[in-house]
Amino acid sequence: MTVTSSSSDSSAVDPTSLPKYEDESGSLMDVLRNRRFLLLWSGQIFSQLADKVFLVMAIAIIASQFQGPDQKISGWVSAVTIAFTLPAVFLGSLAGVYVDRWSKKWVLVVSNLLRGALVLLLPAILSAATRHWWGLPSGFWGLLLITLLVSTLTQFFAPAEQAAIPLIVLRSRLLSANSLFTTTMMALLIIGFALGEPLINWADELAGQLGCSGVGKEVLVGGGYGVAGLILLGLNIPEKRKVGPEVNQHPWHDIQAGIAYLGQNRRVRNALIQLTILFCIFAALVVLAVSLADTLPGMEAEEFGSLLATGGLGLGIGAIPLGQWGNRLPRARLSVIGSLGMALALVGLAFGTQNAWMALAFTGFLGLSASLVGIPMQTSIQAETPENMRGKIFGLQNNAVNIALSLPLAAAGIAETFLGLKIVFLLLATLALFSSFLAWRIVVNSNQTSG
Repeated sequence: MTVTSSSSDSSAVDPTSLPKYEDESGSLMDVLRNRRFLLLWSGQIFSQLADKVFLVMAIAIIASQFQGPDQKISGWVSAVTIAFTLPAVFLGSLAGVYVDRWSKKWVLVVSNLLRGALVLLLPAILSAATRHWWGLPSGFWGLLLITLLVSTLTQFFAPAEQAAIPLIVLRSRLLSANSLFTTTMMALLIIGFALGEPLINWADELAGQLGCSGVGKEVLVGGGYGVAGLILLGLNIPEKRKVGPEVNQHPWHDIQAGIAYLGQNRRVRNALIQLTILFCIFAALVVLAVSLADTLPGMEAEEFGSLLATGGLGLGIGAIPLGQWGNRLPRARLSVIGSLGMALALVGLAFGTQNAWMALAFTGFLGLSASLVGIPMQTSIQAETPENMRGKIFGLQNNAVNIALSLPLAAAGIAETFLGLKIVFLLLATLALFSSFLAWRIVVNSNQTSG
């Protein structure tokens, strides 16, 4: 990969490198008319959809090839989930260091093409595996290895994507750009998990009709990554070549520099903490939604997905007007409002869920309020972090967010067992109030500075 980055500490993209029609007074349509952003956004759609369907594909492979007649599938799925999660927890910061050193375009392209190639290797690995290692089929070990490698490459793609946005979009348009990315992310989350199984079944049926039985789902997922990589080949990201000893210094030095920057910049640090709290709350909701659905009149535990989908829908609904008119309010004020709204929604879920419709309303309001936190705070990190630090900061953010996603999945169910659903929702509301306090500190400091 070509080593590139900026030697300047400027945090805003050079307006002369952007199309003439994208000016300070534009809105969502101006961002959509930016060809560079459109390519990056299109690549995100194919790449993230492939990410979501990948796990559905892995579960389908386990069910058809490894799960015994009287076995529970949960043990097999847990192993794949761990293989997918470990790189996200341990490699995010290191990947961010190299994103700052390498060409972001080629990180985006190569990470997608390699993920596509790895997935396409799966049928050959599974068909050639006939032995057992440590009591498990060698084919399953191959699936774990492919999962681990795909997740590792994803850790490079995520910070490169976030670091590329401020290089191709004007600072005044970052909120609109992030609203589109967030809306797309939530839509793909719902589509990927809701339609993943029908999609892979359709792909297998089509492959069978074409005489390639058993490889349709791998072609679907691998092809998604491949299409993303090919789309991003046309992306031109204005970067300056990095020169000097900084390129060859030990990665740990860069990680320390990122941590030091967070220690010095309260606004970026607080924004990152608020994002971590946001993902922590939503990860806990994934676990608690099952128990919540089970307690609601007229709803079964198996219908918990409707609660999660409503939360995602609320987030998407909030993202659209925020991208269009959000620049009229300071980002920190939006986060204060959003955090307080999340706290109110969580208190409502603790006390006011006498019927399913009320629970759905509170969950939707939780998602809408979350958009007022997640999008402005992500925009703040992009806008206020110097270009030569963005990969490091987004790598650290990737680490923090993945830990925030992982720990509640393990702890929320245990806490609900010992403390009860109501108390856990109130604890999450307290976390949201702490997030509003951090945002309010930014507002107060801004007023003092301007005064």
